[in-house]
Amino acid sequence: MAFVIAQGVAYGARGGAVAALGIGAADLVLTALTAGGMSAVLNAWPPAFDLIRYAGVVYLLHLAWKAVRPRSAAGVGVAQLSLRTVFLRALLNSLLNPKALLFFMVFLPQFVDAGRGAVAAQLLILGGVLSVISTVFHALLGGMGGAARRFLGRHPRAAGAQPYALATVLLLLAIRLVLMRRPL
Repeated sequence: MAFVIAQGVAYGARGGAVAALGIGAADLVLTALTAGGMSAVLNAWPPAFDLIRYAGVVYLLHLAWKAVRPRSAAGVGVAQLSLRTVFLRALLNSLLNPKALLFFMVFLPQFVDAGRGAVAAQLLILGGVLSVISTVFHALLGGMGGAARRFLGRHPRAAGAQPYALATVLLLLAIRLVLMRRPL
């Protein structure tokens, strides 16, 4: 969510919407991997949960550091990325997000009932519905990021605090992930 809002802030509502489409595409890929049996591999090897969890912690801490790290004077006028690049970054960001992997491979299969037909088909339907809902939700967040862009353009002091607010949220999410237990 923070990524989509950041894209909305950086590139306006269109950038946020394109980032939402990238995440939706990644959700479809993760759905296909789950339907193909990756969740069974994850459940069969219990340490996989902790590996994904701790990779997520490292990922969130990295994002928090990137949000507040000192920038050189050369980094001040960063060039605008193409919307295609925003889409690809969102896709890659989501595919490498351990939280998303964990959700699709551990949480989603809990809603499948083997007695109701093909498990893979159920996972594809559930993942498809989730992807549509996720894309709409993230597009709305991207629009909010676009509104935040306009606000920050009028209030430079608020713009200066934004990286620290984002880093704080990411740090709290990392702490939450450290404290998380493996679902049974």
